[in-house]
Amino acid sequence: MNFPVVRNRRLRTSRGMRNLVRENSLSVHDLIYPLFVTHGTDIKDEIASMPGVYHYSLDRLEEELAEIHELGIQAVLLFGIPEHKDAEGTSAFEEDGIVQQATRRIKELYPELLVIADTCLCQFTDHGHCGIVVQDPVSRQAVIDNDRSLELLARTAVSQAKAGADIIAPSNMMDGFVTAIRAALDEAGFEQVPVMSYSVKYSSSFYGPFRDAAHSTPQFGDRRTYQMDPANLREAIREAETDVAEGADFLMVKPALAYMDVIRTLKDNFDLPVVAYNVSAEYSMVKAAADKGWIDEQAVVMEMLLGMKRAGADILITYFAKDVIRWLKEQ
Repeated sequence: MNFPVVRNRRLRTSRGMRNLVRENSLSVHDLIYPLFVTHGTDIKDEIASMPGVYHYSLDRLEEELAEIHELGIQAVLLFGIPEHKDAEGTSAFEEDGIVQQATRRIKELYPELLVIADTCLCQFTDHGHCGIVVQDPVSRQAVIDNDRSLELLARTAVSQAKAGADIIAPSNMMDGFVTAIRAALDEAGFEQVPVMSYSVKYSSSFYGPFRDAAHSTPQFGDRRTYQMDPANLREAIREAETDVAEGADFLMVKPALAYMDVIRTLKDNFDLPVVAYNVSAEYSMVKAAADKGWIDEQAVVMEMLLGMKRAGADILITYFAKDVIRWLKEQ
C-alpha cells in the first residue's frame, strides 16, 4: 500500500517532543511590567478599563514591588500621574516630580530592579499633547512646536536619569527626539544610560484604556500629526533608521498585536533589540472576553505573546507580565 507522506507528525506526538523542537518560547526575562504611580496617600485604585491594573501612591508602592520582586520580574516601565498640569508639562522634569520620586523609592527598596522611565509630556500637559502647542501664524491652527518640545523632553530625560532611571524610554514621537535626549544625557554625564526609543508608534485606536489610566487624553484634536499612519510599513523602516543613526539602543513597535509585520520588518533590518508593546486595549479586550467566558484567558494570552516573539520581538512590555510568570511556573 502507498501511504501519503505526513511530515513532522513524529515531532508532535508528546509534550516532551514538542518542547525539544520548539522554535520560540516565553520566559520571565522577556517581560517588562508597566507601573502607574500617583500623588496622594493610601491609594491603590483599580483602573476601570484595565482590570487588575492599579494606580499606586508612593506609600503603597512597596506591596506591588514586593510581588514583582517575588515573581522575578527584572524591569518596570514607569508612568506618573501628576498633581499639577500646565501648558508645558513642567511636572515632567521637576526634581520632585512623581516619576522622579517613584524612581528613587524603587531604587531604595529594590536597587537591582531596572527602572525604565517613560519620557513624554502628555500626562503632564493640561492639553494632553506630547509637546508644546502653539498657534500657527498662517493657518491659525494649533500645532506642535517640535524644537521647543525637544528642549523640555531632554530636560525630562536628564531629571529621570538623575533620579536613578536605568533606561530612558521616549514615547513622544517628536522629530529628532533621540538626538536631543542622547546629547543631553551625555552632556549631563549619563553616557551609560541607554535610550529605548518608541521608534514606531502608530496613531492607534488601541490606546484608549491607557489614556484612561494616564489621564492623558488630548483635550482637542488628535496625535496623527506626530504619530504614524497605521497604513504605513515603509515609513516604519525610515523612522527606525533615523533612531538608529541618532543613537537609540532599543527599537520599539507600539502597538504589537495588529503590527506583527512591522515587528518582523524591524527584526530583519536592524541588529538592535526589538521591543513590542502589548498595549492597553490588547489587554482589556482579552480581559473582557475572558470575563464573559468567551475565551480561555491563559491560552489566548500565551498564544498572543508567543506570536509576538515569533514575529521577532526580543522584549515584551505587557500588563499580563505577572500572570504570565505564574502560568509559566505551573507548566
